[in-house]
Amino acid sequence: MIDVARVDAAPGRTASRPLLPLSIATFTGVIGGIANAAAFPGLGWWPLIFVGTPLILASLVGRRFWGSLLVGLLAGFAFWGTHIFWLTIYLGAVPWLALAGLETIFFALGCVLISLAWRWGQRAFPSAWGRRALVPVLVAALWMTREYVSSTWPYGGFSWGRLAFSQSESPFGSLASWVGVSGLTFLIALVSALIVQAVRELSRRRLLLAAPAALLLVMLLVPTFPVAYSGTARIAAVQGNSNAGLFAEYERGEILQNHLDATEPLYGDDVDLVVWPENAADIDPLREPFAASALDRVTDQLSAPLVAGTFTVDGDDIYNSVLLWENGTGAVDQYDKINPVPFAEYIPDRDFWYPLAPELLSLIPRDYSIGTRDNIVELVGDSGQAIVGGVAICFDIVSDASMRQMIDDGANIILAPTNNADFGQSDESVQQLAIARMRAIETGRSVVNTSTVGTSAIIAPDGSTIDRLPTFEPGSMVEDVPLSTTTTAATAIGRELELAIVGLGLLGLAAAGVLARRAARAGGRSRA
Repeated sequence: MIDVARVDAAPGRTASRPLLPLSIATFTGVIGGIANAAAFPGLGWWPLIFVGTPLILASLVGRRFWGSLLVGLLAGFAFWGTHIFWLTIYLGAVPWLALAGLETIFFALGCVLISLAWRWGQRAFPSAWGRRALVPVLVAALWMTREYVSSTWPYGGFSWGRLAFSQSESPFGSLASWVGVSGLTFLIALVSALIVQAVRELSRRRLLLAAPAALLLVMLLVPTFPVAYSGTARIAAVQGNSNAGLFAEYERGEILQNHLDATEPLYGDDVDLVVWPENAADIDPLREPFAASALDRVTDQLSAPLVAGTFTVDGDDIYNSVLLWENGTGAVDQYDKINPVPFAEYIPDRDFWYPLAPELLSLIPRDYSIGTRDNIVELVGDSGQAIVGGVAICFDIVSDASMRQMIDDGANIILAPTNNADFGQSDESVQQLAIARMRAIETGRSVVNTSTVGTSAIIAPDGSTIDRLPTFEPGSMVEDVPLSTTTTAATAIGRELELAIVGLGLLGLAAAGVLARRAARAGGRSRA
């Protein structure tokens, strides 16, 4: 049988053999995974993404199936186990191991495909341009493809941990306004693959490192997509410092009172809109007169409508909702969360999963339903300025589809009420804020990120911080926030670019496999 992975070590070709022994490759992969985790907040050492990713890719060069799977499993768990360790704060090790384990499997399978791209690509594209350009492009496309799959499947996927989200405060973050989150991930992976390929051929072409360096320089020089402001809105965002987690114990009405107390110092201010976090009204104002009167008091004292998170009921369905409340009128608009979090806000396929962990899943006695309303709220401020707020409740912010929906429906600002109380002082809230920052850059929209406990911040369309509150302290922010209806390049072509890269990765790998096999057969006949 002809081995399609073998490449002749003739002039102009690089043998497709392992770059590193397996023992060293596994260690290198683990170091790469940890380095990538450190690139994200809380440490936020973003340059490490250009260290960790090349280390992982280098550890896959020349690997066979089982070797690449092993490297992928170890590197993947080193990253995911570190990156989402915050999941253990209230729920312990089991959910952390389950989610990190699932994402590690996706990661490892992606590594297998990347190892095939390294092996097949060397024979399929043996020219200098093929080895040094086409193969790195194929590797980068497959990395992004793995992120795309794990971000959408199963049960809506888990979009955390994408390479691009590590760059929210780096000079490269502005690229998201042109190519979107997935496009930025592709570019980071491409730089990393070019570095690996340059190191492989460094003995023959010492200028090869100029290729990734040049690409990095171009990436640095690209400015943020120009955004034209259509006006400003004076927004008050409130953080009540409430122990409001899904799994926390608190007195009924306590969270509502905390947010009333944090809002009271603002009474008399001239604002267009007040924004409270997810579940800030822990008593449903649609059913409880006491809660309704409390929201009326806020809107009356500030002469402005209030966006407030609560839980609403419609027949047998219960929703994680945001209400737009006006004094004397009540709820004039409502968004019900489109993406409730599986195994936190509902248990998908409960009859199958519940018997596997009854004690743990009994913490979720009822399932929140999937919302069907649009995810925008519309109002006119005191100045006559139209405010169309795209609403992203908590983990909605990681959903590409939710972002596209609100922008398509005319959102000129993003309101991101969230509840981070279940994760304590961990890195979860700053990781979520980094994602919100990337969404601001990607969409050209300001983001008002309001949390029950932090991290609450108002982010400008270019990703800069307008204001921010310390965590686990009650407080408020009152700012003139830019509004925009600009269509960035990312919002115009981001989805199409993402699908094109996925197609490039899968079709390119298939083509490389066919061409590599033909080359192996031709080589076998010539030797005969």
